[in-house]
Amino acid sequence: MDLDRLLELFEESAGRFRSGEEVSRELGVSRTAVWKGIRRLQEQGVEFEASRKLGYRLVGRPEALDAESIGALLRTESFGRRLVVLDKVDSTQNVAQQLALQGAEEGTLVIAEQQLSGRGRMGRGWVSPYGKGLWMSLVLRPQLPVGSAPQLTLLTAVALCRALRGETGLDIGIKWPNDLLVGGRKLSGILLESAAEDERLRHVVAGIGISVNLSEADYPPELLDKAVSLRMAAGRMFSRGELAAAFLLEWERLYRLYVEEGFGPVRLLWEALSVSLHREMSLRTPQGELVATPLGLHESGALLVRLPDGTERTLFSAEMGEPVGT
Repeated sequence: MDLDRLLELFEESAGRFRSGEEVSRELGVSRTAVWKGIRRLQEQGVEFEASRKLGYRLVGRPEALDAESIGALLRTESFGRRLVVLDKVDSTQNVAQQLALQGAEEGTLVIAEQQLSGRGRMGRGWVSPYGKGLWMSLVLRPQLPVGSAPQLTLLTAVALCRALRGETGLDIGIKWPNDLLVGGRKLSGILLESAAEDERLRHVVAGIGISVNLSEADYPPELLDKAVSLRMAAGRMFSRGELAAAFLLEWERLYRLYVEEGFGPVRLLWEALSVSLHREMSLRTPQGELVATPLGLHESGALLVRLPDGTERTLFSAEMGEPVGT
């Protein structure tokens, strides 16, 4: 089955429905072959509307990612300047880790059309369909102590939140520590993995997953009340290349500021964008569950909370649940 010819036929139809019988006759193949061809195109991110009476109609096809087009949009000094664009990978994080171990310079970016085994924090999977999101990992080489790694995670969340708010106009906020939410649903995943030597960071690989142009059909039903894409939230499609360029610029600027001035500016920006401060929340920690009111960030990057008895403590590792009483 010639998928290029099949797609070309629907593009020539200018958005009108074509029956399976009509398409099979024009291409000289069986209706089953047409159905299988459409399924294969859907796996590549092409969207069709199906009607039992009318047949199929082309809704849209993904904008392809390529190094030349992304490079033309970049305004950074180093972030993304060495760019590795892949089609399908198990995880961009794995590829970037290998490059980092081989000596890849800071700012090396791995980006893929699809992840087959994308992963998030605590080993959770991540929905990464073909051609509909930004699935990428960046190599960092900060000259910092190991204890700075949590601060870099928070910095990345701030940069991504600021960039997406600016590009989409959506009211996006941060839920501790680095989940980006819009309308209470999660739209991105951030995972930083580091390697250290003599108590100093040797390299950090920052994995980012942004649900850009996913539709409801791309999510398992059980995730629809928890996850959302930019397209679903805004009601329109977005250029993945333009979003990537905007994020990399914001990320690089904030990273340079952090290296020069420390965590203070990042801390203030994170607190301003947080959606979970000053409300009593359920928190799951390695020592067990507790109820507390997040107050802000400690200078170390830990979460400062007030317990029901009025005492305050810092949490370095905690999974934040829902506000108490909701």
